[in-house]
Amino acid sequence: MSFRVLFVCHGNICRSPMAECVLKNMVAQSGRSSEFYIDSAATSREEIGNPIYPPAVRKLKEEGIPLSGHRAVQMTREDYDKYDLLLAADSANLRNMRRIAGGDPQGKIRRLLDYSSHPRDIADPWYTGNFDVTYDDIVEGCQALLAHLDNQR
Repeated sequence: MSFRVLFVCHGNICRSPMAECVLKNMVAQSGRSSEFYIDSAATSREEIGNPIYPPAVRKLKEEGIPLSGHRAVQMTREDYDKYDLLLAADSANLRNMRRIAGGDPQGKIRRLLDYSSHPRDIADPWYTGNFDVTYDDIVEGCQALLAHLDNQR
């Protein structure tokens, strides 16, 4: 049985696919890929079908993170039942995810950085242009998430 994680941001071309790739790489390096199913989605329809944003691709490649043939998709109400955790990049996405899911009765929708020692939003690099800070925040969140999950065992 695998633990199912869905990362969600506004367009599914920057933060959420970066988080998907980072976490997949972390679990692969620890030999735990079979324990996880990891994907990503958007709260909006603006970028549906588009690949990862080129500056995000560059940052992942620079860090040696393997990429997939990602295309942006939108989160659905059914995703709430399909995933164990649905992790938002920021508070606006959190609100939109709860609306899409029709609520959060099981408490599965959270921000990724809520697992870190400094809970906060991950700034959108589409607007900030700073993919280094976004990457660092994602790594911090993914490491904290894995530590949290290990403590739950």
